[in-house]
Amino acid sequence: MMKTASSPVAGLVLAGGLSSRMGQDKALLALAGRPLIVHVLDRLAPQVGLVSASFNGDAAALAHLGLPLLQDAAPGRPGPLAGVLAGLDWAAGLGLDWLATVPVDTPFVPRDLVARLSSASRPGGGPVLSASGSGLHPAAALWPVRLREDLRQALEQGQRRVAGWALDQGAVTVQFAHEPGSDPFVNLNTPADLAAAEALLRGTGA
Repeated sequence: MMKTASSPVAGLVLAGGLSSRMGQDKALLALAGRPLIVHVLDRLAPQVGLVSASFNGDAAALAHLGLPLLQDAAPGRPGPLAGVLAGLDWAAGLGLDWLATVPVDTPFVPRDLVARLSSASRPGGGPVLSASGSGLHPAAALWPVRLREDLRQALEQGQRRVAGWALDQGAVTVQFAHEPGSDPFVNLNTPADLAAAEALLRGTGA
């Protein structure tokens, strides 16, 4: 699934969480017969130049995907911001200016996410966050690579809130409309959520 660097945006699937409510690693959960991370990659990868995953588990479990797997760039599993920082460091090494992130538990993320977020970005501007009728979705976002040292310092100072830090950096939001019951940013946090997603896929053929 590696792609050549044909876009100024790198993509990152945030899959480094503990998945305590699911009881196993979310990235590996089967949804309609395929790992959850594959559903997310199918949507994100075509939108970016290169794609990777933030993953703190056994790298062998995802080796077949052929992705760069990024460990948290801060100790102690401090949450999604550590994955974002790892992605920003990776994108900086590629000479890219922007990083798009998507949580691994959002299998219905919009196929035009990066284009919509990029349209709201500005040179020298802050992050661009997604929003829908269910609220703000700060982990589905576009991040300026230039902010990586600021984020590193914030993590060292104990910052853990994705939205809080992004808004402090002057983030703007992009609103995504959707039909009732089909929020593209729905999170799969429990076995019941997974079952509902299975039912939705059977009903839509998505």
